[in-house]
Amino acid sequence: MFKIVVSVLLAILFSACATRPSAIKPYEKAFDAEDVYIMYALRAEQTRNFATASQLFEQLYEKSEKKEYLYRSLKDQYIAKEYAQLIAKIDTILADDPLKDARLVRIKIVALAQLEKLQQAQSLAMSLAKQTNDAEDYLLVADMLIKTKEYEKALRYLDSAYMKDYSEKILDKIAILLYVNLGKKKEAIARLETHSRVHGCSELICNRLLGIYSNENNIDGMLAVYKRKYELRRDKDVAEKIIQIYGYKRDYVKLMNFLEQSHEDDALLLELYVSAKDFKKAQKLAKKLYEKEGVIDYLGQSAIYEYEANKEDLNETTLLRVADKLEEVVKRSSDPLYKNYLGYLLIDHDIDVSKGMRYVKDVLKVKPDSGYYLDSLAWGYYKLGECKKAYKLMQRVKTLQGGDDPEVDLHIQKIKQCLQKHTLTKE
Repeated sequence: MFKIVVSVLLAILFSACATRPSAIKPYEKAFDAEDVYIMYALRAEQTRNFATASQLFEQLYEKSEKKEYLYRSLKDQYIAKEYAQLIAKIDTILADDPLKDARLVRIKIVALAQLEKLQQAQSLAMSLAKQTNDAEDYLLVADMLIKTKEYEKALRYLDSAYMKDYSEKILDKIAILLYVNLGKKKEAIARLETHSRVHGCSELICNRLLGIYSNENNIDGMLAVYKRKYELRRDKDVAEKIIQIYGYKRDYVKLMNFLEQSHEDDALLLELYVSAKDFKKAQKLAKKLYEKEGVIDYLGQSAIYEYEANKEDLNETTLLRVADKLEEVVKRSSDPLYKNYLGYLLIDHDIDVSKGMRYVKDVLKVKPDSGYYLDSLAWGYYKLGECKKAYKLMQRVKTLQGGDDPEVDLHIQKIKQCLQKHTLTKE
């Protein structure tokens, strides 16, 4: 089909006016059928009929003398793998000066490489690079040298190309050459690290460093790069990697610092504050999370951490504020933790012992074998002076999980003293 189209177009072309306007501008039509040719050429490319597309663009060039058509024709001919014909065509165009059009020379070089004429391709690439002093041409020489495994020589050309504008893409090639082909792993890392500190750790350079550090099992190196990458773009996936590495290293202080600065995972930060027994920070963060998300558990945690933070210097105002918060929480949450905590608080501080015991009894209906909840109930009986009941419960608590808690021992001592006191009174 396309052969018929080409024949028709050629007829149209040569039947058109033979005279050609001089100095045609790129945006000006050179002949009436130019748009038709372009349409069919692009359609040929779209259907991957590159040989036909090349012919059409060649005809466009011959009629219009617009160089872009020539380059497009040669590109399509290259894709069509017509390397020998392409080289012959370029040689004809450059007959009087083999280096006068750098773009054509570059196409010829890669075509020669495809035909395995590597020495010829190298020689031509070196001549072009010497003439243009262009980074692109130094890079082309390096590629030809790599094909013949002349890695040290290729490195020199890559260095020359890199020094032109400190291109990260060229540096990436240098790093691969050093690391993979020359075995100079430390130098590859040093080059990438130096660039990242002077010119910034772009996505390409950071990812290359991460690949190398991962291969070397260098956890600290990976962490440093992920942190730089996070500064570049605050990406949640990158933050997750940083969190995972800090967790793997068990460096919880630095993990807390990162989370405080980034606010990437406030729920995890809250856990870390509690683990570190930093209840003041935990209370503030839980309060913030409650205000932000409205999750009732955060209000409950805020109340508990406020109590724990002020335990050593507790005043009535703080105590009642905590109790009020927990009263609101137990109305909206079925978690027995808060009801037991409120109950114990009302009992321990003699605010309302009977009410506190009712809360504790409620949670024991759900978890009758909880040592923690039985301890709270026993403490309530102690506060009411019913020390025998209290002691009996504490004997059971000692056999359950949490029975070895220091507070359990303290309660048992107090309850024993209560029993002794009642015995002496009776005597």
